[in-house]
Amino acid sequence: MADKFTKTIIVGAPISAVYNVWANFENFPHFMKNIRQVTKSDERLSHWVMEGPLGTSFKWDAETTLAEAPTRIAWNSRDGGDIKTTGQAVFTELPTGQTQVTVTLQYVPPAGKLGDIFAPLLENPEGRLEEDLQRFKEYAERVAGERPHA
Repeated sequence: MADKFTKTIIVGAPISAVYNVWANFENFPHFMKNIRQVTKSDERLSHWVMEGPLGTSFKWDAETTLAEAPTRIAWNSRDGGDIKTTGQAVFTELPTGQTQVTVTLQYVPPAGKLGDIFAPLLENPEGRLEEDLQRFKEYAERVAGERPHA
C-alpha cells in the first residue's frame, strides 16, 4: 500500500535559486537526513543510496519525468530498486522575493525481510518530510546567499 504526503514551506530566496538547489539532486544528502549519496547518471537519471538501520542501505534509480524550470520537478523510481517512489516539487514565486515549495511524495514500502529493516525509517514519515524541508530551507537560503548577485 502506498503512502502519500504533501508538505509546504516558504524559502527566503528567489524562485530560480531555490529551483536550482532542488534540481541538483546531488545536494540532497545536505538536507535529507537518511540520504547518503545521489549520483546523476545523465540529465534524467540518478542513483540514490539511503542509509538504513544497523549499517544497511537501500538503493534505487530515479527518473526525472518532468522538469519545468523554475516551477516544477517530478520523478519516479525505476523498477528493480529497493524503494518505489514518485513525487513532485512545485515552486511558486511570492511577491516578497521568497519561494513557496510544495512537495508531494508517494512511496511503497518494501515487503518481506527488507520491509522489516526499512520499517524504522517509516516512523512518522510526514514529520520526516517536514524536517527534511526545514533543512532544505536552511540549506537553500545559505547557498542562495553565497551566490554573487548579478
